[in-house]
Amino acid sequence: MSKRQIKAVLHRTALCALVWLALTRADPGAFAPGVAVVAAAVWLSLRLLPARHPLALWRLALHLPRFLAGSVTGGLDVARRALSRDMGLRPGWISLRADLPPGGRVALGCEVSLMPGTLAAGSRADGRLLVHVLDTEAGFERMLGREAQALARIAELEHSASSPGGGDQA
Repeated sequence: MSKRQIKAVLHRTALCALVWLALTRADPGAFAPGVAVVAAAVWLSLRLLPARHPLALWRLALHLPRFLAGSVTGGLDVARRALSRDMGLRPGWISLRADLPPGGRVALGCEVSLMPGTLAAGSRADGRLLVHVLDTEAGFERMLGREAQALARIAELEHSASSPGGGDQA
């Protein structure tokens, strides 16, 4: 077993164990079945998605406050627009090229969709993520590029987001 595989087993075991503890509220009676469930979940995850690009879990933990801050900022912006007479909406599409590992564009799309004012609506075969935004002039291109770079760092990859500001309008 390679170092990468060992790291993947340890990370996935920790993640699955934390999820199991949260689901069972750390009930001591759930420990024995938890060992079996976590082992099966780790085995299945390695069969379905072999360890190619290890995640840096500490980077993921460091990313959480940034994600929460982005969500709060986006929520305040949407609330401000909803309560103002002139909402200042210029809806449109942004197409972002994100060179991320398998599942990376999906993770980026999920994160972007959880932030108010943006909605990932799919991807193209050329590796572009399609995102609908409330305001095409609000700087979402830069934000999306930064988020793609942050996810690439979590996956310990070099990242390239093409086009100025990390995206272009579709």
